[in-house]
Amino acid sequence: MIRFFKYLTFCFLFLIFTGCAENTPVSDDIIIWHWMTDREPAFRELAKRYETKTGIKVDFQLYAPSDQYSQRVRSAAQGSNLPDIFGVLGEKRDFASFIKAGHILDFTPYMEEGNPSWRSNFFPEALAVNEFEAGNSYEVKPGIYGVPLDVTTIQMVYNKKLLRQLGINEPATFSDLLEAGKIIHAANIQGLVSGWSEIWMIDCFANNYAFNIMGKDKVLATIRGEVPYTDPDWIKVLTLFKDMQESGVFAKGIVTMINKTAEQLFATEKAVFAFNGSWCVNVYEGMNPNLEYAAMLPPKVSERFPMAIWGGAGSSFMVNARSSKKEEAVEFLRWLTDVDQQAYLAETTNNLPANKNCISKTPGILESFAKNIGYVTHPNAWMVSEFSLVTEAFDKGIQAIIIGEKTPQQVAADVQRIKEREINKKKNRGLSR
Repeated sequence: MIRFFKYLTFCFLFLIFTGCAENTPVSDDIIIWHWMTDREPAFRELAKRYETKTGIKVDFQLYAPSDQYSQRVRSAAQGSNLPDIFGVLGEKRDFASFIKAGHILDFTPYMEEGNPSWRSNFFPEALAVNEFEAGNSYEVKPGIYGVPLDVTTIQMVYNKKLLRQLGINEPATFSDLLEAGKIIHAANIQGLVSGWSEIWMIDCFANNYAFNIMGKDKVLATIRGEVPYTDPDWIKVLTLFKDMQESGVFAKGIVTMINKTAEQLFATEKAVFAFNGSWCVNVYEGMNPNLEYAAMLPPKVSERFPMAIWGGAGSSFMVNARSSKKEEAVEFLRWLTDVDQQAYLAETTNNLPANKNCISKTPGILESFAKNIGYVTHPNAWMVSEFSLVTEAFDKGIQAIIIGEKTPQQVAADVQRIKEREINKKKNRGLSR
């Protein structure tokens, strides 16, 4: 019997140690997990350059697609088996949960080092996505928790050749856009294409105009529950979609269109406008290298507040707070975001650099996207977040407006009803604790 228990004890210890060794491989390399298929060759080249410079090996490990990557990161976090450097995909609340669980290093002291500081090299809009300010609703200690690799802006693009053929100038105002829609519809050409079956893109477009019509403060006050969605300014935002549909500026079937279809239509010159992110430069280049187009802000409705566009850090890396190679990981990211490496990434991957000091080295059409970085905002950079069910109702309501199923007033009432229900549920949860 004693031998039996000794045997069990031996097996138990063996499994623990061999399991740990299997789940947490020991390596002198800096291990990086990422999901960016398009950047894999560039990352491997930069890893070689860094090893030549420092003697330190960097191992980029690609896990794609992004949903599988995210699942791998979540599983690794549960087992405290994250690599030295990784990224967190998802909403700000997901990012916050990793920080509060102790998985992510606070970069703030590192960002303040140097003269000029590391922080000063970045576009503020890029850092904002990875930053938590004092008093944030996620209850995260104020600080910067991620290093941006690139920035993205989501804007409208237009086909220069088609506009010339139709005799239309680049629309400067929303009225100009509606007039262009009438001409485009009469010519039997597709107008604005976008992947609006993915409702977050509708949310993005609507938020652009909400900021322009009522300003950031009122938008955030709505999220906090201080302004109802039945407010006249929100009715104005919703009515824009009715006006655009009636003018003929929307492409047929836009509410069921996936973004890949929208990109194909625009790249093959079958649509005049598209609403897309700066990542489209790579896509259009692959589909039609001779495409003549440019980026523009969505045409403004109001002069009272500036137009806003979604954007910020397109991709970011975080350092594992429990890594034994934290300092080495930080130094690598400092090098990776320096001017030469950022310029190389921009040139080879057609992504806007996060380092503002090399924006002049940005190739071709990307300059058209880069010039509007100052208008960038993003929900992940705000201090508050809307209930997911409210956002879903708002975006699906816009789809219903476009296809004529509901009026702007009906959608506003529906959304406000769900908002009040979610606020009450949150209050009741608080009282039950």
